[in-house]
Amino acid sequence: MPTLPREPHHARRTAESFGTDARRYDEARPPYPDALVTRVADGSPGPDVLDVGCGTGIAARQFRAAGCTVLGVEPDARMADLARAHGVPVEVATFEAWDPAGRTFDAVTAAQSWHWVNPAVGAEKAALVLRPGGRLAVFGHVFEPPAEVAEAFAAALRRVAPNSPFSGQPARRPLDAYRAGYAKTAEQIRATGHFHEPEQWRFDWERPYTRDQWLDLLPTTGGLTRLGPDQLTEILSAVGDAIDALGGRFTMHYVTLATTAVRVARQRGSEDRP
Repeated sequence: MPTLPREPHHARRTAESFGTDARRYDEARPPYPDALVTRVADGSPGPDVLDVGCGTGIAARQFRAAGCTVLGVEPDARMADLARAHGVPVEVATFEAWDPAGRTFDAVTAAQSWHWVNPAVGAEKAALVLRPGGRLAVFGHVFEPPAEVAEAFAAALRRVAPNSPFSGQPARRPLDAYRAGYAKTAEQIRATGHFHEPEQWRFDWERPYTRDQWLDLLPTTGGLTRLGPDQLTEILSAVGDAIDALGGRFTMHYVTLATTAVRVARQRGSEDRP
């Protein structure tokens, strides 16, 4: 799949375009491994979770099912409305601008969303709202379908949208490229001085897709959310042909990566500062 812009937190039009079809996003995007959710919940000092960039509440609902109380922060009102329809309370704001109003949490999570947060602000603000021993958990999927599908997608995107920031990139990225992104997040967390040494987690799992299921998911990805209907139709047709050539279905070998760290205890007299 195409990589994100070099500094994705500046690409606000893309960051806030996922609500174009919020219902499709909610229905097509995969959930997160139960083992990850359990590990974050069990490794936090209490049940109160702040979900940054919660979208339609996919991860938030999983944490709620694990016994957590979840508050979402989401910049796109369309996504927030759907999350609320699922019973997740959401405050509409970017994480950078969001006012915690003195509230603190046992965990701050960011599922497939931390790259849209200004790295100069994100980890510091997470430290501000975490209780001592609270956990910051940043995680997301590696979205790399089989080479035949990825190459058809990349070629169609170059042809249909040559000026897109997602065009002209390799059809598939090696896993190490994703790991590098999570290692950079660890560096940013480490640099604050407010967390114990970050940990890197990995979860491997599989999910089968039919042609229709993958073509339903694809328009929810950042490379396509801002394309016109004709452009999108041409890309989906090319990808659909590639899946047909594989027998109309394929198995996606997902890797879900996480960078996570525990908030150190605040110094005496520093309760209001990170």
